[in-house]
Amino acid sequence: MTISDSIRLLLDLEPAVAENLDRHLGVAKEWMPHEYVPWSLGRDFADLGGEAWAPEQSALSPVARTALEVNLLTEDNLPSYHREIERAFGRDGAWGTWVHRWTAEEARHAYCIRDYLLVTRGVDPDDLEQARMQVMQTGFDSEEKPILNVLTYVSFQELATRVSHRNTGKVAGDPIAEKLLTRVSTDENLHMVFYRNLATTALEIAPSATLRAITDEVVGFEMPGAVIPGFTRKAVQIAQAGIYDLRVHHDEVILPLLRQWGVFELEGLDAEGEKARTELADFVTGLDDQAVRFEEKRDRARARAADRAG
Repeated sequence: MTISDSIRLLLDLEPAVAENLDRHLGVAKEWMPHEYVPWSLGRDFADLGGEAWAPEQSALSPVARTALEVNLLTEDNLPSYHREIERAFGRDGAWGTWVHRWTAEEARHAYCIRDYLLVTRGVDPDDLEQARMQVMQTGFDSEEKPILNVLTYVSFQELATRVSHRNTGKVAGDPIAEKLLTRVSTDENLHMVFYRNLATTALEIAPSATLRAITDEVVGFEMPGAVIPGFTRKAVQIAQAGIYDLRVHHDEVILPLLRQWGVFELEGLDAEGEKARTELADFVTGLDDQAVRFEEKRDRARARAADRAG
């Protein structure tokens, strides 16, 4: 897609952006991050004469700590995400209003999750800060993806983040953490709906090009948290716990959006669009097969662990 094509698409999508911005502002509920943090549990750390952090102070399970760390460090990279979507969407008109509104809403997530973890001593604060510094210095680079790829990527990514936060809350073992992460996941869902709706309009304007972008983003999908130190190891732990694994990715992220967009029923595609649809169908089938194999392997490992424990 040329620069002129991108500008034309931005202009063509502007009415849908304005409409969905109004819808978003109408349904988004104001909430205060400080109301979700149990401040009464806080106390000083060592340098202020208090107690240094120790693992036994955390009421979270090891996998819940890992998931919360990954979720928080992903949210921490917001300055890079803001730069990328502002580059793609611009600062003018409804696009610019949305970019800054989205950024303001997203900023709350890192604030309240970090406050919760520090107040409850849920994770090692030194390790967390060192990882934050490394992640933010690495940043996030979309490699100047075209607007259609950005729209489709953020649709999948926002939904994936929503699911990850929600499922982390369920395994945290703390109703306060679950309430907090449910609130954050609600934001992520509203953001997903915004981007999903714009991608729907893009499919009406440029069906073949949009389907090509959808296919590329599904096949090459990677969470923005991939820059987190030790991400692969942590992602495996999270998957083993069922918080976010291949089955979740296939069933709760990829398929719902593909169905919403009706990609396998689209008409009027050119040759490139049909090719993209075939590639997409083949990949989704292969992803389902991978999910089955992962679940079978995990079930066998759990059965062996249960036998040893018994």
